[in-house]
Amino acid sequence: MDVFEIGDRPVGPGEPTFVIAEAGSNHNGDLEIAKELIDVAADAGADAVKFQTFRAEDLYVEDSGEVEYLDDDRSIYEIIESMEMPYEWIPELYEYCREQGVYFMSTPFDERSADELAEYVPAWKVASYTSSHHPFLRHLAGTDKPVIMSTGAHEMEEIAESVAVLQDAGVKDLALLQCVAAYPTPLEDINVSVVETLREEFGVQSGLSDHTLDPVTAPSAAVALGASVVEKHFTLDNSMEGPDHEFALEPDELSRMVEAIRKTESALGSRDKRVLDVEEELFEKARRSIHATTNIEAGQEFTEENVSVLRPGERQSGLHPKFYQEILGTTATNDLSAGSGIQWDDVDQ
Repeated sequence: MDVFEIGDRPVGPGEPTFVIAEAGSNHNGDLEIAKELIDVAADAGADAVKFQTFRAEDLYVEDSGEVEYLDDDRSIYEIIESMEMPYEWIPELYEYCREQGVYFMSTPFDERSADELAEYVPAWKVASYTSSHHPFLRHLAGTDKPVIMSTGAHEMEEIAESVAVLQDAGVKDLALLQCVAAYPTPLEDINVSVVETLREEFGVQSGLSDHTLDPVTAPSAAVALGASVVEKHFTLDNSMEGPDHEFALEPDELSRMVEAIRKTESALGSRDKRVLDVEEELFEKARRSIHATTNIEAGQEFTEENVSVLRPGERQSGLHPKFYQEILGTTATNDLSAGSGIQWDDVDQ
């Protein structure tokens, strides 16, 4: 499970979580809104802004009916058609992202859209509903880019087949995202632990595509479990018209999410257990050691009445507590005042 790069950004163990701010189709067909979304993501500290690129005719059968969860009288075909991002936006959005210091990404849903994007994206994001489209996966694999693939609404056996297709087609850099295809996803159903399952089962990077309304809990939990990538939808305003605005994070929430991810990474720290610099004072003052509890004269026996295991505070520390039983019954070689830390030089061995 090697670290790989998206652009010049390392992704993988020991590296900061790659945060994708998912703008999706929340541009509402307005280029200026798309640029505002990029501004918000850059200000929040995201690594990439991701849109979605598709054509309804390449995505749904025309007489596709309605989808209940969208609460829209139009057919799903008509809704998807209204959400299409013009191909001519791609170079301009790419350049605007570059100016703002974030990577431009967009999820293609068909070969035609992938071809339009290929020159501009540093990695492919495969949507959950496309992850079992094997011919499309092979098409993406031919571009020699890293692949980040969501796994919502798929069983492990299907995911295994898709991973095999990608790897057989030459994909070396792959991350699988735990995802639940519910908009929004109830927090109790997000199953963040699958982040570990995917990594262990397939030996690739893993992460989370999160559709819960909570900006902090699931992303932070995923990072704690070793997520290399976290993705979450965002919008300028939840009240805007469109199917994906209602469950998306607003700008302040996106900032909170990125901040929580970075704080979680900071709190996870290193696997090395050692005494840290910030512990040094209490290491010296609060760890117990062997001290005289009364004045002790040279030649006097050490007993439970005149020595004890105490915190030294400002006094010099004595011997480690593990030697307490060993020195009981021995005699002092030096005069000791009450509170003195007992050293080996003070003990007649």
